[in-house]
Amino acid sequence: MSFADYSYMDEALHEECGVFGVYDLDGGDVASTIYYGLFALQHRGQESCGIAVSDTNGPKGKVKVTKGMGLVSEVFNEENLYSLKGNIGVGHVRYSTAGESSINNTQPLVLNYVKGTLALAHNGNLVNTPQLKRELEYTGAIFQTTIDSEVIAYHIARERLNAGSVEEAVARAMKKLRGAYSLVIMSPRKLIGARDPFGFHPLVIGKKNNAYILASETAALNAVDAVFVRDVLPGEVVMIDRDGIHSDSSQCSRNIAKCIFEFIYFSRPDSRFDGISVYNSRIMAGRILAQTHPVEADVVVGVPDSGNAAALGYSLESGIPFGMAFVKNSYVGRTFIKPKQSVRSSSVKIKLNVLPEVVSGKRVVMIDDSIVRGTTCAKIVRMLKNAGATQVHVRISSPPFLYPCYFGTDVPTGDQLIAHNNSIEQIRDMIGADSLDYLDVQRLSDMIGGDTGYCDACFTGKYPIEPPKEDIRGEYER
Repeated sequence: MSFADYSYMDEALHEECGVFGVYDLDGGDVASTIYYGLFALQHRGQESCGIAVSDTNGPKGKVKVTKGMGLVSEVFNEENLYSLKGNIGVGHVRYSTAGESSINNTQPLVLNYVKGTLALAHNGNLVNTPQLKRELEYTGAIFQTTIDSEVIAYHIARERLNAGSVEEAVARAMKKLRGAYSLVIMSPRKLIGARDPFGFHPLVIGKKNNAYILASETAALNAVDAVFVRDVLPGEVVMIDRDGIHSDSSQCSRNIAKCIFEFIYFSRPDSRFDGISVYNSRIMAGRILAQTHPVEADVVVGVPDSGNAAALGYSLESGIPFGMAFVKNSYVGRTFIKPKQSVRSSSVKIKLNVLPEVVSGKRVVMIDDSIVRGTTCAKIVRMLKNAGATQVHVRISSPPFLYPCYFGTDVPTGDQLIAHNNSIEQIRDMIGADSLDYLDVQRLSDMIGGDTGYCDACFTGKYPIEPPKEDIRGEYER
């Protein structure tokens, strides 16, 4: 496929979801807290969102739910938040990497079954969903969605029939699940969190007064003035009830495979993931790029937002001044409508504009977090040169994407990845840069303080779990 064959698409990678749960032991309503927590997690999913709440002192099994397509600020208002009365609840923001983007697939999922109700919010992707789904279908299960989260909920409900508690049912179901999952689950009297044994995606515990919180990122705890308690361990099930927090670590593993792209791009820079600062990781990525791929230049600029910290790191290490060359329109979401092909070419300018005062007449080092298809990068390089940059040297704070991801990140198949069939020099020519270099894959562990427990399969093809033989990330259909 030639560069000219790539139609314009929003190249930003997307993460599947963000989850947030609260149990206020003093009986206070939690919907507004969940709302602000989801607001802080909006970067993890912008297609749909939802909140489900229950009152542990009210009728057992009565759950109130509000869900919808769009951003948190679009779905929720003062009226529907006020109607969500309950002291225990879960919330979710979604970007679909498996299952279509539709109202039927919005979360939290609420399941009514013989033991009561479950409300489930899920971040991640399973690789054995087709097998698990067939097992349920052949025993009479009828599915209302096309997402793997419903498969998880059904298996938990089935295990609950013979388990002594819902948390035991979660632990039993986990033995069947293969892939990435950070779960927040509400039963009538408990809030439960679970993280897959590889720990692909984050899940943290916080506390505010006498309320316990589970969230995808520490930044969401900060947003609601909660105190970080600790990370949920890979493989751990935590249960919160009237007596506090309890843990089942029987499935915890030393074979950890944290998603490296949480540090490079997905997580907010003010979050921490298993004790590692996302901001410091990005600064270090920039420093490593300056050490391994130096260039003579006059200014270093970052493509907002995730490129900014890496650009600062490059500047600190190289001594080349750091500049803010881009003005970003923060009000353009990932659902930005590009109605006609003739308009699509200007959509990058709608999101970003260049300050000529920063780059005119200068040799520029441009730092970005990744190149997927190459189209957006080419447009940004062209914008810099049109603004007067004499040279544009592109440095990428991740290695080249060569393989798809099956664990909750929408890294596409090889034929859509510009690095899959092109050399770095060919890519450089395609995007119009004066030079191009990537973070060396061998230096990824240095970026996160020497930690080696991470997944880099999208760069190396070395999957911690055997990938499915078919690409399961689209709609689950026969």
